[in-house]
Amino acid sequence: MTKMMNGCRFTFGAVAFFGLLFAGPSFAQDAEIGAFDGLVKVEGAKVDLASIDPDADFSVYKRVYIAEPWVAFVKNWKRTQNSSRYGAGNRVSDRDMEKIKADVATLFKEVFTEKLVEDGKLTITDEAGEDVLFIRPAIIDLDVTAPDIMTPGRSRTYTTSAGAATLYIELYDSVSGAIIGRAADRRTARNSSHRMTWSSKITNQQEARRMFSIWAERLAAFLEDHFTASPEAEE
Repeated sequence: MTKMMNGCRFTFGAVAFFGLLFAGPSFAQDAEIGAFDGLVKVEGAKVDLASIDPDADFSVYKRVYIAEPWVAFVKNWKRTQNSSRYGAGNRVSDRDMEKIKADVATLFKEVFTEKLVEDGKLTITDEAGEDVLFIRPAIIDLDVTAPDIMTPGRSRTYTTSAGAATLYIELYDSVSGAIIGRAADRRTARNSSHRMTWSSKITNQQEARRMFSIWAERLAAFLEDHFTASPEAEE
């Protein structure tokens, strides 16, 4: 899929590539990134890392374009899942991994769409425009503790956590392509009782939805805080 942004061809293949450049536990250090893109660290942010263009006017955005999320597993995830401690009946294939990534991307976009439009101030679009905020999300270091791959004869797996993931998200002006915000946050999905529970596809989805909802609500709150009249409008 290719979209036009300010006369340039903007491919989602490029989105995935640049998402990888910033992937990793250190997130390339916000101060280093800000040195060349002009973003300033947000003090007191409710996420591990957040920075914003201090001159950006978020009040102009009424619609949101959410790019297809890039999803990447934590390093050696497949090898760990297929190790002897999980048993031969729970072996994960490359096809299983692709299915999990597709499911995670779909659920993420579904949850973010629901949360960002629920107060009626924003709408979702699939095109660029003067009032469109382009959101580029990446779910990296994804660690599904006990994936339910529906293997015949598979034994139940009990865990205290459905897994963990890191959200890396960038905000762009959809017309100019200028980056105006960035955030990253690592979160572990734990069941409410903190007890050993059977991990299945349903419980994993429930925990993932809860984790994505927290991220979406915090982004919505951030956008709400910045939906103020622009300096020009006040004059």
